Amino acid sequence: MAHIHYKFSSKLSYATVVFDSPHITLSDLKNQIMGREKLRAADCDLQITSAQTKEEYTDDNDLIPKGSSVIVRRIPIIGGRSKSSKTHKV
Repeated sequence: MAHIHYKFSSKLSYATVVFDSPHITLSDLKNQIMGREKLRAADCDLQITSAQTKEEYTDDNDLIPKGSSVIVRRIPIIGGRSKSSKTHKV
């Protein structure tokens, strides 16, 4: 079994995602992290950066090799509605 270590930029320790191939796509990695961390795709997106090279993965089809370590940042959905933006009738 292959694995990727990930860490949110605000945390000190790494967690691990396990998968069965020599690499994982960025979209699959995001889905697994969101599931493990109980995040909703409607609330935010994840910015994934290589911990070794500081290169940001941007294409959902990017292949991330097994054994990699990545840094994760939550970013707001652009153009999405936040709960505070609801209008109230007077």
